[in-house]
Amino acid sequence: MIELRDVCLQAGKFRLEHLSLQVNVGEYVVLMGRSGQGKTTILETICGLRPVESGTILIHGTDVSHWKPAQRGIGFVPQDHVLFPTMTVQQQLEFPLELRGTKLAERKRRIDELARVLDLSHLLARFPKGLSGGEAQRVAIGRALSFEPAVLLLDEPLSSLDDDLRRELHQLLKTVRQNTNAAILHVTHNEDDARALADRILVLSNGRITSTQDSAAFAQGKRNE
Repeated sequence: MIELRDVCLQAGKFRLEHLSLQVNVGEYVVLMGRSGQGKTTILETICGLRPVESGTILIHGTDVSHWKPAQRGIGFVPQDHVLFPTMTVQQQLEFPLELRGTKLAERKRRIDELARVLDLSHLLARFPKGLSGGEAQRVAIGRALSFEPAVLLLDEPLSSLDDDLRRELHQLLKTVRQNTNAAILHVTHNEDDARALADRILVLSNGRITSTQDSAAFAQGKRNE
């Protein structure tokens, strides 16, 4: 579970004031809002990449507000995926496991499993250069999932994809959810992504959550506009 309680922070000229939200175990929540509203800032704060001025960040009930990023056990897919250019796809997937001292046999089991689920088996020896947008995005998702995190954060993971690839990744993310039961927070400005994936949709404006609704209510509201 992810929980923010009354969080305040400054990021350049942008400020988050008394932000509270919750994502339950097994829940897929989409956070929407125009560019510059602080969506990425919220993900970076949950990960520990930005410090909080006040308030509390809890992961499964534990206060991690001042923990280092690596201590929080969060899988994070940043915007534009940011793959390591000198690592093969297999090395990308294996890297988080090596950092955590996972034994070789377990690393192999996990990589084989991820490669099967994400359709990456034929790409394991490839380097990022030359991968398609959809392939690179699957690798980035696999890297975030490799150590089986209970929390997954996605920052505009489908923003650079065409409609066919976007629908393909919708199915992939639904599979990920079924296989992990993680608490997932997905940032996007795309309404189709929100309708296809979310249990619940939060709208962020001027550093505050201005509305929350389930995906069916969101879709009905859009049809009525």
